[in-house]
Amino acid sequence: MQCLRQVRCVTKLRAAAPTSRLLKVTNLLRSVSTLQQKKEMADNKPWVLISEVGDKGIHEDLVGIIKQHFQIICLEEFLQNPALHGPKIQGMFMWYYSPAAEPSLMSCLPSLKVIANGGVGIDHLDVPYINSFGVKVVNTPGVVSDATADMAMALLLASARQVVEGHLVSVNPKITQAPQSLMGVDVTGSTLGIIGMGHIGYKVAQRSKGFNMRILYHNRNRRSIEDEQAVGASYCEKLDDLLKESDFVVVVVNLTPDTTGLISHRELLLMKPTATLVNVSRGLVVDQDALVKALTSGTIRAAALDVTHPEPLPRNHPLLTLPNVLITPHIGTNTGGTVRKMMQMMVDNVLAAVKGLAVPNEVKAK
Repeated sequence: MQCLRQVRCVTKLRAAAPTSRLLKVTNLLRSVSTLQQKKEMADNKPWVLISEVGDKGIHEDLVGIIKQHFQIICLEEFLQNPALHGPKIQGMFMWYYSPAAEPSLMSCLPSLKVIANGGVGIDHLDVPYINSFGVKVVNTPGVVSDATADMAMALLLASARQVVEGHLVSVNPKITQAPQSLMGVDVTGSTLGIIGMGHIGYKVAQRSKGFNMRILYHNRNRRSIEDEQAVGASYCEKLDDLLKESDFVVVVVNLTPDTTGLISHRELLLMKPTATLVNVSRGLVVDQDALVKALTSGTIRAAALDVTHPEPLPRNHPLLTLPNVLITPHIGTNTGGTVRKMMQMMVDNVLAAVKGLAVPNEVKAK
């Protein structure tokens, strides 16, 4: 109706208005028309649910990638009127486990076709249950491998060479000379044991080769001879053999019932007292009570963890007080380039699912 009034106004003005005024009015009309077209295009975009925008949700830059193809509603707004919003939602973007695919939420989303998980691990998702609603699950394999492997090496190096301790000494106004006790351990020429030789584990091996490390690995399935020779890796059929010989043990496995508590008291006792444990998989893969005991008793030298359980740890957790522990807040994939690739892959998968096309990265129920 508003647009119709503007058209009538323009028609009247054209009879008597000078050329300059006609141009202004014509341009105004074109602007109104463009805005209406954009609104119509936006209204036709499929709706998706996200947690929120910002540090506690999806970064604003990444939300922009989603907005190119979808109408977005945040969880808080959705919960204010799920009966109104629920039937519109066709896709859900799960970032740092949120929104959680709980029964109470799933039952409010009758039109949901796909849940896109930011990351590779889907241990927090009950895929058969989600599939029972006719909903697909997708993840982002491949794009996270380089960044996570980089993080594993960063933790290994920082722990070995006491980078954080050195920084604290350097910025302490009360210290004028570095203590001789600030002594690291050698990385070059040491033995690295990789538990889990998938995409990420293999990339850790590639990076370790540059440090002339002797590389051992344990995996459910042995890799090809060509793969082993390319990085100089030797297969350990028994995990115990790897643990006994390694100076650094890097854990890069998916969380499954078989890998939960994979590293516990027995495994830690097999490690060298000079060894360092690096975990970039999931917190539950390592028995944290056993790890605390091993670190305080001198069973192993140190631990460097990008993952814990829960995340973050309670502020009174003993791991937070130990001098031989380095902890980062699950930031293995947190680089600008990696998260943009992850989000673009999520968008591509959700678009395919909404359009009824083959979904490139669907996770099949086992």
